[in-house]
Amino acid sequence: MNEPAEIGDLELAALISSRICHDVISPVGAIANGLEMLAEEQDEAMREQTMALIRRSASQASAKLQFARLAFGAAGSAGAEIDLRDAERVARDFVQGAKHTLTWQGPPATLPKNKVKLLLNLVALGVVALPRGGAVGVEIKGEAPAVSFMVRAQGEPARLSEHVTSLLAGVNGLTLDAHSIQPYYANRIAAAAGMTVSVETRDKEVELKAA
Repeated sequence: MNEPAEIGDLELAALISSRICHDVISPVGAIANGLEMLAEEQDEAMREQTMALIRRSASQASAKLQFARLAFGAAGSAGAEIDLRDAERVARDFVQGAKHTLTWQGPPATLPKNKVKLLLNLVALGVVALPRGGAVGVEIKGEAPAVSFMVRAQGEPARLSEHVTSLLAGVNGLTLDAHSIQPYYANRIAAAAGMTVSVETRDKEVELKAA
């Protein structure tokens, strides 16, 4: 499904829903396959390996859904604030794994929900910038609510496509699908939060800033 930017709220909701489903279908499918294997497998060693796969996949699915709840969801009523400690927890569960690590530097403050949603979407884009894995670093500076964010993705290669950076910058006339909806949504959230996003790419490093 491709839609020209800027899109309406119904199309935005549909594409975000597709993005979330895309993220969770793999671990949920692995759980279903594991349960089928358990029903047929008699060897205890194989059953234990299958259970380990199910547990790992369930953890991944939970992490992705908890992240999506804060990054895309309402997360409370209008005007609600979100504790950065909650944001850090879901970000760690979402990012850290076999290929990626996360460092987080910032005060234990609460921020307006749109600012936290923007930060988490930038973290997700930091992961996107590291297709082969690497380190994602988060820095939060300033005193709440007047804070700035920096998300640094370091690895080889570290890159964001021109399409992604253009959507982050708010360029219209570009096509959107479930894969590219994240930078478009991040730009919309930044505008709602009164912030501007910039991207700098250097050798083995992508830096996303919001202020």
